[in-house]
Amino acid sequence: MADEITFDHTAIEPAAREAWEGADVFRVPDDAEDPMYVLAMFPYTSGNIHMGHVRNYSITDTVARFERMRGEEVLHPMGWDSFGLPAENAAERRDTDPEEWTLQCIEDMREDMTQMGFGYDWDREVRTCDPDYYRWNQWLFTRFREEGLLERKAGEINWCPDCETVLADEQVEEAGDDEVCWRCESPVEDRELNQWYLQITDYADELLDALDDLDGWPENVCEMQRNWIGRQEGTRVTLEVPDYSDVTIFTTRLDTIHGATYLALSPGHDLAQTLAAEDDDVAEYVERADGADLDETSGVATDAVAINPATGEQLPIYVADYVLDDVGTGALYAVPAHDDRDHAFAEAHDLPIRQVVEPAPDAEPDPDAIDVQEAAYTADGVLVNSGDYDGLDSASARDRLVEDLDGEWVTEYRLRDWLISRQRYWGTPIPIVDCPDCGHVSVPDEDLPVELPEFVQTTGNPLDEADEWRATTCPECGGPAERETDTMDTFVDSSWYFLRYCSPDLADAPFDTERASDWMPVDRYVGGIEHAVMHLLYARFFTKVLDDIDLLEGVREPFADLTNQGMVLLDGEKMSKSKGNVVQPTEIVEEYGADTARLFIMSAAQPEKDFDWTEEGVRSANRLLQRTYRLVRAHEDGSIATGDRDEIDAYVERELDATIATVTEEFEAFRFNHALQAVRELIALIDRYRDATDPAEETLDRALRTIVKLLGPVAPHIAEHCWDRLDGEDLLASADWPTADRPDDYEITDRLIENTRADVRDIVDVAGIEDPETIRLAIAPDWTFEAHAFAREFDGSDPMGALMGQEYMREHGQRGADVAQDLAAEVQSLAEQADPARERTALERAAWLIESEFDAPLEILDADAAGDWATDARPGRPAIDIEA
Repeated sequence: MADEITFDHTAIEPAAREAWEGADVFRVPDDAEDPMYVLAMFPYTSGNIHMGHVRNYSITDTVARFERMRGEEVLHPMGWDSFGLPAENAAERRDTDPEEWTLQCIEDMREDMTQMGFGYDWDREVRTCDPDYYRWNQWLFTRFREEGLLERKAGEINWCPDCETVLADEQVEEAGDDEVCWRCESPVEDRELNQWYLQITDYADELLDALDDLDGWPENVCEMQRNWIGRQEGTRVTLEVPDYSDVTIFTTRLDTIHGATYLALSPGHDLAQTLAAEDDDVAEYVERADGADLDETSGVATDAVAINPATGEQLPIYVADYVLDDVGTGALYAVPAHDDRDHAFAEAHDLPIRQVVEPAPDAEPDPDAIDVQEAAYTADGVLVNSGDYDGLDSASARDRLVEDLDGEWVTEYRLRDWLISRQRYWGTPIPIVDCPDCGHVSVPDEDLPVELPEFVQTTGNPLDEADEWRATTCPECGGPAERETDTMDTFVDSSWYFLRYCSPDLADAPFDTERASDWMPVDRYVGGIEHAVMHLLYARFFTKVLDDIDLLEGVREPFADLTNQGMVLLDGEKMSKSKGNVVQPTEIVEEYGADTARLFIMSAAQPEKDFDWTEEGVRSANRLLQRTYRLVRAHEDGSIATGDRDEIDAYVERELDATIATVTEEFEAFRFNHALQAVRELIALIDRYRDATDPAEETLDRALRTIVKLLGPVAPHIAEHCWDRLDGEDLLASADWPTADRPDDYEITDRLIENTRADVRDIVDVAGIEDPETIRLAIAPDWTFEAHAFAREFDGSDPMGALMGQEYMREHGQRGADVAQDLAAEVQSLAEQADPARERTALERAAWLIESEFDAPLEILDADAAGDWATDARPGRPAIDIEA
């Protein structure tokens, strides 16, 4: 076979794609019954796809192709998250309008995806910037409002001065000591505005509790959502503040109230504002804290005091930046001995630290080892220095104190309602009319969609300048009114897009309820972890509401199994235009082809792991595909002589069965890199099989067909081409996945063969044997196998004694003692071994591998007949003698 033969990806890949399109391989009919729903988070339309896209979409395409070959009807759609500020900003920089820029990006990205061979049902494509799509955003807005889940209210909001719009809490990120915009990383400011809020907090308990049933989700994502929802069971207690209004606090640790040494208020608390009006120092601090991140121990003393309801003690009141307006009530009694932040503040301001809880006598650490002056003791325990409550455990004390202090058991959440108003042009117009007489009135369904007017570049919100568009009449009274000029947060678009794929052309509803209820939830969902508390949380919320208002039937969760793909790195760093380390997919496709890029990406690491992009990795992937192609071509051309070698063919057949079983299991478990390593090893084996002997025609043909099918989901173009050369029936993309059971003793015999080959290599290398004349293997005697089995099952404390208590061991004197000593030393880790007959059979099947590797004949003997060199033979590790 001429190794110079290579395939031309520029010819092969377009031909495969044309064949798939002609056969409509990826289309799923509307009458499909609960198809396998495989979905990647749809992309933002930012231009050409990047390596992160390639990885994400290679994963779902591999799964979709794999499941389709297994006989599933597969729904694998694609669409475009095409509204949003980046497109508006990009259009402004290019002196064009957002729609023109976005549609061009879609065309470019669709072309990139097509070249990668991603098999989408393009008949189901959705674009969120199309009026036919965002009409249903507006329709759903009205339904949510009718259900009491939408409210316009004044509130302190997060304002990004660079993006010139508000942000939901979930869109503000921590960056050192700053809070920044998730898009542009500009520092976020606080402002007061009237805005539209979706009342996601009404579903806080279900969103939290249902996480326990999301078995197919990564635990870290569930934990991020738990922390974001932040449910806390605690108590509200009111403290008297002489000369001022009383202050109510929320605490989960009412058992520590006797240790309170000051009261802390957030800068935005009503009492803090009142005190600021009376005290210049307080006013200066409150102003400084507004919109700035101060040191966590910063604060200012006031002249006011609060009365501790448990002790009657006067507590000095401080305004402190570490107390947050939107956590609890914005006020807390501080117990420095039992809270880390209170402790740090007390040290900074020289406030008392008083211990009132210590570990229970039988708990760790020892109560005498606790020094609350050095560090807070934050665990539950037993009360001390608490008057009549001394000696009570924390839980019992809380129960008594809430009753004695007229407290109230309450549940608090970190989660806040979802602010969806955006002061930008390129988004779904909010379907509200502001009438001076009727107030805020919903646009009637028959007048939807409220379409965007022509784009005009301006500072601030372009819709505020669209006078003709903004002026309208009130749907209720017919009088003059104005349209709402805010648009919706684009996460509204992505909170239900996966439902629209079920019926993308439906004209009288956002989606077909019966079909969506049958096809949902998404079986396999893949996307970035950065959306854990934005898109994923919002989509869960939407799905629950849609079920409650009968648009879905019994579907409460949108995504059954979730995978968060890792990043593609270069030299250990995330690819970034700003760092100048971006490798463009088009470069790889042009030089090596899409299959090479896909194979390398899927081979490099498990989907959730980061991995480094390397040129050698790309070349290695390409070499594997070329090697496969050459095997197929040689078989097709008849340049591989065939024959019949029963033992060798039997070995190859077993390896085929085992590889099919392994790859299937690894694909199911999303361990694609393990699966592809198994395929790589099979290709190497078939190469050796071809070179070492005259392979059986039937075995070789099955092997090549198997390899091509196993590569099909990952490298579909070349696999399709090779399938055609092998005279495969129809298209590989719709062919049946190979099935086989792993041989019963495969793992045992495979380990035996690999260990034996490695041992032979070691001897040859250490002894410096260049041209072995003969290799001899000696199988251990039967009694050693019996001893090995006895030792594996032994669970006593003296394995050596127990082994030597067996008559068959004593019969072999010192050799029996040596075997017993070896087994006793490894008794906790002994692996199962084949019996002597199966060990011989396995070695005879694999003899050709050793013979071809070392170019020497192999003899297999029984240790008892082999001589002194064979006394070290053990079950699973035959003795080895090499004659040079």
